[in-house]
Amino acid sequence: MAETNNTVAETVKEVKVKAEKPPKAPKAPKAPKEPKVKGMRIAYEKRKALYAYGFLAIWIIGTIYFFLRPLLISLWYSFNETEVNLGYMGTRFIGLTNYINAFREDTDYTEALLSVLVETAWQTPLIIIFSIFIAVILNQKFRGRTFARAVFFLPVIIATGPVISIINGDMDTSGYAGGAEQFSTMFETDMTGALMNFLGVYNISDKVTEMISTVTSNVFNLVWDSGIQIIIFLSALQNIPYSAKEAASIEGATAWEFFWKITIPYISPMIVTNLIYTIVDSFIDPANEVMTIVLSKASEWEHGYSAAMAWAYFLIVIIALCIVLPIINKFVYYEV
Repeated sequence: MAETNNTVAETVKEVKVKAEKPPKAPKAPKAPKEPKVKGMRIAYEKRKALYAYGFLAIWIIGTIYFFLRPLLISLWYSFNETEVNLGYMGTRFIGLTNYINAFREDTDYTEALLSVLVETAWQTPLIIIFSIFIAVILNQKFRGRTFARAVFFLPVIIATGPVISIINGDMDTSGYAGGAEQFSTMFETDMTGALMNFLGVYNISDKVTEMISTVTSNVFNLVWDSGIQIIIFLSALQNIPYSAKEAASIEGATAWEFFWKITIPYISPMIVTNLIYTIVDSFIDPANEVMTIVLSKASEWEHGYSAAMAWAYFLIVIIALCIVLPIINKFVYYEV
């Protein structure tokens, strides 16, 4: 009996001890094993940077090989007398002789250079003023505004060598020699001479008459050269804040006052942009006299002399921009 009681007591004791023990926490599930990746593991940010460098490398290689390399080669040729040999270009260093001959002996080059500078000096302000005028008109609300914008931008799209040659009356390059004069007259006007004769001012001064005739007789080329500038000015006009327009109307500003006090200051940075673009575009136009001489010398295998002319011309363009830009920047309004 005593043994039975002891056994029961021990059993009760074991049950109490087990009851007092806290239950074991369930084991956390094991994380799935990541699949092993062969090769080097690269972080996402570094991978994006490598992609960027890969795309930039194409542009960098192209710039070095197709732009910087020919540029440096032409600079080297300008100090040499070149000779075309079988498989290579022979050079003989002569220093600044090509540059000296271009300005001292070649009168055609200096006359062409002076002509281009004078033409750019009067043509650039004319293009800028015309572009502002057309952009202000195209910024108004009227029927057919989209079509009118497309018409003024159309020359930029079709401005190819054969097209402009045909329009200017030079159809020999297109394989058709007949009807050039009749076709090109569609884009010319002779009303200026008749108007000056009517007013009695035609023969007052030969230089004044020639300048007025030059400015007004080639209206088509003026429109042709203003496409990019009109688009840039149009985008600047659309970025004028409405608060400025509202404040001007509350103050009772007239359209003339609004143009000079609001429009011109807000688009003045774009005037600088278009000024640079117009000057550079005028200087590098293949149809101007200097570029014609440079290209003709290159086609005659005088690569050293042609390179010297081109580099001298390039330096003159840089000097012209360095003179014009500081003067124009004094009148530019930059919104902070």
